[in-house]
Amino acid sequence: MPRVKLVNQPNQQLYSTQLRLLINLKSTFIMLRILITVCLVACLMSCSSDDAQTPETPTSNFYALTVGNSWVYKNYKYNQNSQAYEDTGVVDAISIMSSEAIDGNTYYKFKTLTTGNEAQITYCNPNGEHFEYLREDQGNLIFSDGTVKFTNNDYTVRTLDENDWGNIVEQLTANTTTLNVEAGTFNCINSERYVMLPDGEQAPGLDRFYYADGFGLIYDTSSFVSNDIPVVIRRLDSYNIQ
Repeated sequence: MPRVKLVNQPNQQLYSTQLRLLINLKSTFIMLRILITVCLVACLMSCSSDDAQTPETPTSNFYALTVGNSWVYKNYKYNQNSQAYEDTGVVDAISIMSSEAIDGNTYYKFKTLTTGNEAQITYCNPNGEHFEYLREDQGNLIFSDGTVKFTNNDYTVRTLDENDWGNIVEQLTANTTTLNVEAGTFNCINSERYVMLPDGEQAPGLDRFYYADGFGLIYDTSSFVSNDIPVVIRRLDSYNIQ
């Protein structure tokens, strides 16, 4: 008679239960790995998205080109006897009236109201209202005809006017100057304007234009080509900047 192998029923049930547990653990481990991978991918995508949406640092309004801003300048003339600059009584009140689109660019309309120049002092503006349109482009203060009035980052020599007696040129210097004027104390950069004579020599006359970041023009000078002492200087007396 063949022998029959008897299987213990409780052991068989235990084996089946252990097998199911192993299968469940393996499935759980696989799901956990998938979940971790999904979380890592989502985190990386979120970080990438945040980096892409980080706002750029706003460009400073170097020339204070905002409608409503205003400046008051007083003019001082050099007295050869006292060798000092004396108040002429001439006042330039400058304000930004509006902004206008010209050839696809936004320009700011500046009004200059000059008073006190009944004597028609040389190098002071004549009495009355004067208008000009200006905009900023990559650090350059530009007139509506495209010429540059001032630059805060271009150190090359710019030719402003060519004449038989010499060329008027201007260049931004690398200097930073602290100026004390009636309106306060300002850290300024400046350009120098002078004439290059036909023989290649620089004429004695030298004018400087000082600008401060966020305030615009602080101080400038006006000279004769043949004299190294400016005839008139103009200083910021007060301002209202928004």
